[in-house]
Amino acid sequence: VDWLLTVPLLLVELILVMKLPQKETVCLAWTLGIASAVMVALGYPGEIQDDLSVRWFWWACAMVPFVYVVGTLVVGLGAATAKQPEGVVDLVSAARYLTVVSWLTYPFVYIVKNIGLAGSTAT
Repeated sequence: VDWLLTVPLLLVELILVMKLPQKETVCLAWTLGIASAVMVALGYPGEIQDDLSVRWFWWACAMVPFVYVVGTLVVGLGAATAKQPEGVVDLVSAARYLTVVSWLTYPFVYIVKNIGLAGSTAT
């Protein structure tokens, strides 16, 4: 449940600090928020499975909204970033790209269990 709230909220926060026109802010906040929540919701069923084929299926499903969100962060917000005041363009760009870098870890962390890597088991 935590990720269903925090992941979308982090994206919404990024959109809010960009101070875009209200209509654009609302549209981006909703689409990115919903897409990221759908990603989390689609990834969860596979995360709790031991069957690799089921895990890969849900991973692939979760990658659809994932690609949309990352694409929007990298490409879709480029023009909006360029419209930022001179003093904050670099900060907003850095925030976008740091968010993308952190997001790029998600697919690989999910795959760790698929390829047989596991940590120690608590007793």
